Amino acid sequence: MNPSILLHDLTVWMPAALRLQHLVDRLRDAFGCDAVALLALEPGEPASLRPLASAGLVRDALGRRFRLHEHPRLAAILASAEVVAFEQDSRLSDPYDGLIDARQGQPLPVHDCMGLRLQQDGRPWGALTLDGLTPGRFDAAARHRLTEAAAWAEACVRVTRLERENEALRQGRDGAARGGADEASALSTPAEADWEITAHSPAMRQLLEESRVVAESDLPVLLLGETGVGKELFARRLHRLSARRDRPLVQVNCAALPETLAESELFGHVRGAFSGATGERAGRVEAAQGGTLFLDEVGELPLALQAKLLRTLQNGEIQRLGSDRPRKVDVRILAATNRDLRAAVREGHFRADLYHRLSVYPLPIPPLRERSDDVLPLAGRFLELNRARLGLRSLRLAPEAERALLAYPWPGNVRELEHVIGRAALRAAGRLRDRHHIVTLGLDLLGLESAEPLPGPPVTGDPAQPPAGPACLPGTAVRAGATLREVTDAAQRACLQAALQACAGNWSAAARRLGVDSSNLHKLARRLNLK
Repeated sequence: MNPSILLHDLTVWMPAALRLQHLVDRLRDAFGCDAVALLALEPGEPASLRPLASAGLVRDALGRRFRLHEHPRLAAILASAEVVAFEQDSRLSDPYDGLIDARQGQPLPVHDCMGLRLQQDGRPWGALTLDGLTPGRFDAAARHRLTEAAAWAEACVRVTRLERENEALRQGRDGAARGGADEASALSTPAEADWEITAHSPAMRQLLEESRVVAESDLPVLLLGETGVGKELFARRLHRLSARRDRPLVQVNCAALPETLAESELFGHVRGAFSGATGERAGRVEAAQGGTLFLDEVGELPLALQAKLLRTLQNGEIQRLGSDRPRKVDVRILAATNRDLRAAVREGHFRADLYHRLSVYPLPIPPLRERSDDVLPLAGRFLELNRARLGLRSLRLAPEAERALLAYPWPGNVRELEHVIGRAALRAAGRLRDRHHIVTLGLDLLGLESAEPLPGPPVTGDPAQPPAGPACLPGTAVRAGATLREVTDAAQRACLQAALQACAGNWSAAARRLGVDSSNLHKLARRLNLK
């Protein structure tokens, strides 16, 4: 390795991700190997290593998490203070089998491997691994050179951490005061500042930084985004980074609250408040005392409960059902919705004053189709989870499968991607007789074609003439120029009426027929003015 080049990389400013990428690129060139990876020790249980930068591995590698108890080679590297090398005939499986990006995408096993534990502040920080597809690549001299290179790698990591600490201080935040797991993750990971949220795209990296700032305040936060984008993960992140991290985080799915018991669930009740109330009971708000209350799908709250929630936000008070005595509470409110609450306010389905109280700091989370840089790292994470769950030696994507994932619009966002990878892995495992092979998921296993829009009703009339209005379900009547919300409401109204007619007016049977919760069906019917 050329010391002058390494010294230059340490002394000039560059983005943290680029600095670490320079390191692994230069190591790969210096050792003439097929792949190099820099991995950080991830906090929590079970302990795992997360790649921060790699050269020569497939693109989804940066999203993977290598749990030490599942990867004995990585565990051995972390347990030793010296370079650890594995011979070609080692019986310990290699975490990168099939993941080295070489020879037209053919999945090949690793034949030569060595690695070294990296330290920071006298404690294990992570690992540096070098791999080759041909045996005998790393001799005793190469192992000695890796020992010398470790000092440069540790210095590179330290510079990255110091730059992030200085940036935090410049923005008026004390990075050292946070402590715990988040400090280790945030100051050592340039591309991803959270071990739950995969963020390699500029939009998500900016969102992680913005959420870090607002987490330290006690402001209510409204998380906005489509279904499946990860609003719950951000709610947990906001709580974990807040001063309330040692107090409870209580989550409430507002859409799943039974209408008749919703007030009691949220605010509690006293004995005799209703039939069956044989004792006094605290609600979810009191359960979050001193901590955080996360209201998921807050747009589904009934108007009556919205008024009571507003009182909690304004005065820090609740009143148990059946009691006339207010109780003081100290909770931070986080809320999430995939609905357009502004439109709901205009239509009278959501209180304007509550909306403004909840949206003191709105955090819109972009859909997956707007952050393509995250698709393959997310896929890598789900691939590794399914590999471990199914007991496979290695699980990877074929090149055409990668291209298909990048081209797909992901209407179901991250949740849909997780399900696609999970189904494909199950299909592949079902075809195997021996799970000790490298398994490649091809385009045929992804089944993305099944998520294409279903065909609409047959077109009648003159095909040369455009339709008078938007396409809709049979039985719906939508005026020309109708908004998307009006079209959606018309379709839902027709679907609900058809289900009720088929079930002879039985609401419970209609709910089962439509695959929804009965209480949610009643809420929808009221919104559509059917009750």
